[in-house]
Amino acid sequence: MTGGFAAGRSLRRWLALALVLILAACSSDKPKPTPLETYAPAAPAAAVQQAWAARVDSIKFPLGVVARDGLFVVAGSDGGVVALQADNGSERWRGQAGKALSAGVGSDGRFAAVVSTDNSLIVLDRGKPLWTTALASRTATAPLVAGERVFVVGVDRVVHAFDALDGRRLWRFQRNAEPLTLAHPAVLAAYKDTLLVGQGAVLIGLDPTKGTVRSEVALTPPRGTNEVERLNDLVGPLLRVGDTVCARAFQTGLGCVDMSRNLLRWTRNGGGIQALGGDVELVFGADSSDRVSAWRAGSGELAWTHDRLIHRGLSAPLALPKALVVGDLEGYVHLLARDDGRTLQRLATDGSAVAAPPVLAGSTFLVATRNGGLFAFTAP
Repeated sequence: MTGGFAAGRSLRRWLALALVLILAACSSDKPKPTPLETYAPAAPAAAVQQAWAARVDSIKFPLGVVARDGLFVVAGSDGGVVALQADNGSERWRGQAGKALSAGVGSDGRFAAVVSTDNSLIVLDRGKPLWTTALASRTATAPLVAGERVFVVGVDRVVHAFDALDGRRLWRFQRNAEPLTLAHPAVLAAYKDTLLVGQGAVLIGLDPTKGTVRSEVALTPPRGTNEVERLNDLVGPLLRVGDTVCARAFQTGLGCVDMSRNLLRWTRNGGGIQALGGDVELVFGADSSDRVSAWRAGSGELAWTHDRLIHRGLSAPLALPKALVVGDLEGYVHLLARDDGRTLQRLATDGSAVAAPPVLAGSTFLVATRNGGLFAFTAP
């Protein structure tokens, strides 16, 4: 009897997940993107310039790029992984996971971890395959590599830790939660000596050596009367600025947590499916209609809203000292003014959608597209 109940519960969970995926596919019939506006271009001395370009196989999975120690580490859908020097695009190392990927890439500059479509966690050491292990569930979140450990969270919200050198499983963390899960990048990040993971709308702090709970803060309260309405998983990647971390809860709200005191600083209602960007002054994000907003980082007060990129399929934003960067479904890179959101510059790539949040290393930021284009830009 117990086994039958467990099997039924598992079936309901994966049927619910399938429903979410079907709904996501249906949502592809969206309104037409807002036409690109005309704007006064920035003076040449103040304009962002393309530094270099490269290419990998197409990027069909979330979070294909990570920046570490002056390198961009990039994974393509075919399993290729490459580390490029951020300032000039020169290749430092290249490797092949040997399988098509569903998530990637996590890297500390030496070790790189990806997850394949057949649920294999594959780790490379400077491009050379090191070890592979099977995972129990699908993974849509890039692994985290830190402290010679590899951390993975599946769409079932179960967190695993492995030794980066030999693949030995160190611990497993699971807690009871809503049966409906989200096939979308989740929160998996490091804060000092604590591993931060999302469990629904709750930010959990784990001991990375043991997998035991150190802290937990709810970003938004549960809402709705059914499993679909209550779906509010935290969306990755996490935004960290000093002791403050900020995240969006899927389609329900966003907020910031003071990790030094384990307290919620502020939270605001607001639909959206993409992660946040920002810095010590402002937090940026786009809602489900691609309306871009900025909030005061200290208080959550709304600073401005930009509604001229509606339905353009915006990426998560990247905050630069003088501008905000977002990519869109036609491969355009938009630079918006930090103070009011007006358009400063527009950069073209290869015409395919921007596949991951723009990533910054030093003064160079990288934009990756669905077709595998890698476009590096530098700001004056």
